[in-house]
Amino acid sequence: SAVNYCENHCYLYFNVLFILSKAVKLTPHKHRESVQHIAFKNNMAEKFDLVLVHGNFKGSLCNENKDVDLKLYLDSYKELNKFFTLMGTMFGFVSKDLNSKLDILSELHKSDNENFSTVRRLIVYEKESNLLEKKGYVSGSRTLLRLHRGLDFIRLFLKYVSELQDDQNTGDVCRTAYCQTLEKFHSFLIAKGAKLAMYTMPIKADLMNRVCGNNEEALKTAIEILPQTLDVIAIVYRIIDDLYTEHDLHALP
Repeated sequence: SAVNYCENHCYLYFNVLFILSKAVKLTPHKHRESVQHIAFKNNMAEKFDLVLVHGNFKGSLCNENKDVDLKLYLDSYKELNKFFTLMGTMFGFVSKDLNSKLDILSELHKSDNENFSTVRRLIVYEKESNLLEKKGYVSGSRTLLRLHRGLDFIRLFLKYVSELQDDQNTGDVCRTAYCQTLEKFHSFLIAKGAKLAMYTMPIKADLMNRVCGNNEEALKTAIEILPQTLDVIAIVYRIIDDLYTEHDLHALP
């Protein structure tokens, strides 16, 4: 079934993460340094802009804060996804998975800007057109639901990271955020694999330097805008959550 396929896929996915984490730990020191250096150089091309995330999420609020503009939501999420790319090899797999979902929704928006202009219109259109269970159709509502759940995790993770001291490990708060959000949607084996992978995460100072490219000005700006960003993410999350509740779609497989 589709559910079994998803669970098997996720289980394999997190096992790969764990196996790779072990491989990194067992790599000879000199070689490991060169691999990390190459990865860092490649990531330097990426720039995570929290100001952009805040601006797009704030701009996505529409219809008296009862709906969300889909394009601006996706633009914000694409920027957030850079955060995972910059977190290192382990989260490169997460980033790739998010990108595939963002691409699906972007294509739907491009193909039909009227019916996929906002989250409400997307849900209503697919529901009224009987597209949610249509064979061969990749549902925007189902795809967005996965991103929606992930956004709650990202919000909590960023919040908890902001409360850490520079020398504290980010893996602990990542597990806490995961347990409070995504874990309830995963089987025991998937959850176990996910939490094992989080043991490879760096301390806060290393993570922030990686994400901000050792740029003190960028780090200062990110710290200043983060509270406002977390607030607007919470609003966007609540609106979309209410829409899925209104249309009884939280249980989409």
